[in-house]
Amino acid sequence: MVIRPWTFLALVALASPLSAQDVDGPTPPLPGDHFSVYRGDGTDASLDDVLAALEDADVLLVGEEHGNPVGHMLEESLLSGAVERMRGTSRWVTLSLEMFERDVQYVVDEYLSGLITEQHFLESARPWPDYENRYRPLVELAREEGLPVVASNAPRRYVNRVTREGSGALDVLGPLARFYLPPLPYPGPSAEYRAQWDDVMAEAMAAAGAHGDSTATREYAGSENALQAQALWDAAMGHAVAGALDVAPGALVIHFAGSFHVERGTGIAERIEDYRPGTRAVSVVMTQVEDVGAWDDSAHRGLADFVILTR
Repeated sequence: MVIRPWTFLALVALASPLSAQDVDGPTPPLPGDHFSVYRGDGTDASLDDVLAALEDADVLLVGEEHGNPVGHMLEESLLSGAVERMRGTSRWVTLSLEMFERDVQYVVDEYLSGLITEQHFLESARPWPDYENRYRPLVELAREEGLPVVASNAPRRYVNRVTREGSGALDVLGPLARFYLPPLPYPGPSAEYRAQWDDVMAEAMAAAGAHGDSTATREYAGSENALQAQALWDAAMGHAVAGALDVAPGALVIHFAGSFHVERGTGIAERIEDYRPGTRAVSVVMTQVEDVGAWDDSAHRGLADFVILTR
């Protein structure tokens, strides 16, 4: 398994409070078609093949690298393509986003319905850094098309509590707080997921050691609480996706999240199966490479049903 250099920093950030320093600034203009689509076995595919696979699916899970501008372009293409493919059928599309926490769902709904302005939406919904360039196109497309948008993530304050004190620390939460979480106790990491985590942490420690700054990395990497915090993200998102399908049987839910939560059928996919057995999911993972035409079997095979290499 090859670990991208952004992975460790992204995982640490997920379990920590955000600050203004996390904002990256505007995404640069996107180049042309700087991507290649493959099936999970390395055979050539296309975005049309991904969209065709959705006809027999309940969920499309898309794993992104959060700072990848080509990836964000592709996400908009996948969402708009799915909407067009489902138009005129009895199915509709629901957009689900890791990038909004479950306790702001009513704010998202107010904005989609036109009850509040975008300024108030942004002030109240705690969007992720560089929202305007990365995720606004998805939300605005949903708004224009009248699609539901699911704020699927566990509130960061509770994930941070697990990072500091362990999953049992959620037991003291009251009914209102629990409303924004998956049922407690939430499922822990599978053996496969734990192995993926260990690979990520080993890579992170090696990189940190090379720069002479491995103490904090070693402490985080060796923390069971940190792994349990990641599992809480997965459980929250899986529970939210399952709930969206229960509310709207026959819908296609398209869920966007960080690739670690989607890769190799663990994470969110495992939790969806827990909460809604038999749900049919198609997965896509996007990853940046030097040469989009150079499939690396050892790094890319089996990452997802479809793997998109981008520059």
